[in-house]
Amino acid sequence: MGQKGGRDAFVSQGFDTWNKKDAFRTHVGGVDSFHNKAREKCEFLMREKQAINVVLRRQTEAEDNKYKARLRVSIIVVTLLLKTGLPFRGHDESVNSENRGLYIEVLKAIRETSEEIFNNTLENAPKNNQLISPKIQKELVQCFAQEVLLSIREEIGQDVFALLVDESSDVSKKEQMAIVLRYVDSLGFVKERFIGIVHVKDTSSLTLKNSINEVLTSNKLSFSQIRGQGYDGASNMRGEFNGLKALILQENDTAFYVHCFAHQLQLVVVAVAKKHDGVSDFFEQILLVVNVVCASCKRKDLLREQAREKVQKGLCSGDLETGRGLNQETTLVRAGETRWGSHFNTLTSLMKLFADVLVVLDFVKEEGGSLANRQQASGILAYFKSYEFVFYLHMMYEILHLTGTLSKQLQRKDLDILEAASMVRGTMEALQSFRNIGFASILSKVSSFCQTHEIETLDTEELYIGARNRRTKKTNRFHFEVEIFNTVVDMQLTEYRDRFSETSTQLLEYMGALSPCDSFAQFDKSKLLKLGKLYKYDFDDSDMIDLEGQLEIFYHSCIKDECFTSLKGISNLSRLMVSTGKHRSYPLVYKLLKLALILPVATASVERCFSKLKLLKTDLHNKIGDEFLNDALLCNVETEALTKVEDKKVMERFQKMYARRGQI
Repeated sequence: MGQKGGRDAFVSQGFDTWNKKDAFRTHVGGVDSFHNKAREKCEFLMREKQAINVVLRRQTEAEDNKYKARLRVSIIVVTLLLKTGLPFRGHDESVNSENRGLYIEVLKAIRETSEEIFNNTLENAPKNNQLISPKIQKELVQCFAQEVLLSIREEIGQDVFALLVDESSDVSKKEQMAIVLRYVDSLGFVKERFIGIVHVKDTSSLTLKNSINEVLTSNKLSFSQIRGQGYDGASNMRGEFNGLKALILQENDTAFYVHCFAHQLQLVVVAVAKKHDGVSDFFEQILLVVNVVCASCKRKDLLREQAREKVQKGLCSGDLETGRGLNQETTLVRAGETRWGSHFNTLTSLMKLFADVLVVLDFVKEEGGSLANRQQASGILAYFKSYEFVFYLHMMYEILHLTGTLSKQLQRKDLDILEAASMVRGTMEALQSFRNIGFASILSKVSSFCQTHEIETLDTEELYIGARNRRTKKTNRFHFEVEIFNTVVDMQLTEYRDRFSETSTQLLEYMGALSPCDSFAQFDKSKLLKLGKLYKYDFDDSDMIDLEGQLEIFYHSCIKDECFTSLKGISNLSRLMVSTGKHRSYPLVYKLLKLALILPVATASVERCFSKLKLLKTDLHNKIGDEFLNDALLCNVETEALTKVEDKKVMERFQKMYARRGQI
């Protein structure tokens, strides 16, 4: 029966007979019929290897190689732009544009080096598989960021770490929170790694905590692993009741808080500058002179010309030596608003260019564009040519020199809290010594400076002439030594003691017993056992018994080992224990050592992230999305981890993100 007969049978008999093979065969006809062939084709396409999506994506081996090469070149371009922090996109990426953005322009430069790459990229690639779209760029950056995070997670594992957090607004006025983790790696080195930046809609402590929790959870970490917190002094961060510090302590009471040492050091100098009228006026005048001298290109050129002539005269007379790095062109350094360490650089440049600055001020006084400018320059000149200004200049130079040395050391990522506390105490002792014997040396330097620059000196035994030329009943020596020098240095010392009170806490006292300096001279088993009790989640009752025995054996084995007798700090001890295998012999001692090492010192690493952020998100590139910004910043900050990322891993991760037109 033909097709017509099959239809008639269906109409007359209905669906009831379709479960019978004979009825079905009657309907579809013979083997050679049209319906039978259609059925065979459907069965053929339904096989797994012949599925439509597989057939459409089937590629030849040559096409596979072309796709791999094209993807590999794209990865090279992305790596370069991430390391250098350069923008990917351009304002006009059309084919006829002369500058299509750095991603495409770098790709164009690379393809010129190889005919194979040239024939396989941009216009020579399939139109729907050129790998140049913004979406593809972001996905490749995301792959790199995920690989960097993976390497950090693998280093931490299930071990403990400290949390460093700070927030700042970016160029588009978004509040951004940066998160850095401090931990000890498998080789015993202290590391501080950036793991992400989060856009927070408000800076309340609860919002910050929830955002931190999301970042930690996404990286398979938790609050229970935190053993230290490091923030600045903002109330939402260190508040005793509702601050971020308090909220995390509610989750984990062994997450000990340390106020950023660098921030405290800054507050020491700021407090003195605000409390002492003379110091406050001095820095205001310094700011004014920088603004006046650097207000126009003409004035800056005049300053450079004066400095250049002075160098030439010095070289001709033999007063200056020639050599690499000597006699470089310089100008007045503008101090940062939030970094008082930069004020030392301002004072240094001012002392070098003092005579040249006076020439510029004289020029502005005579040739200033307005009466206000001329009067301002005249007032600054009168102050700069006074003995009192020169005294403040040299005194603050010496004080900031001491604090600047400490500030630089606090920027180190591997600095441990014991060494930091020791350096703070050393700085305080140096200030105390300066207070006791420094006045005579300051007077000598001030007199020499005044003679060089033809500034009138004062007889220290004469009566001091105060404001409005009123003669007082105190001598010049009493005014400069007691009312200025002693008072300012004493204020500094008082601020140090108040701000750095944490350096004498019980926790640090216990940790000090771990110090290997002078052949473990400070070793105290009882203090170390008390330290272990503070970390109740890391040492249970059984561990405390074992720790006591390990400490005893560890001490006696180390004091007789020449390798351990010349160590300078617990950072060196940690690395040496790993290299000699003692971290396996004394695991509980090593755990105690790691807990001391991860306690945070300063948030310098977090602030470096914000410095990088300013390079990535600028006025011209202020529309970067939060996810792309986070991924790009992560790779740019953690360049060490970025360089270790294998292209193969990125390609695999890129392929698994979506069903691609190109497959490997």
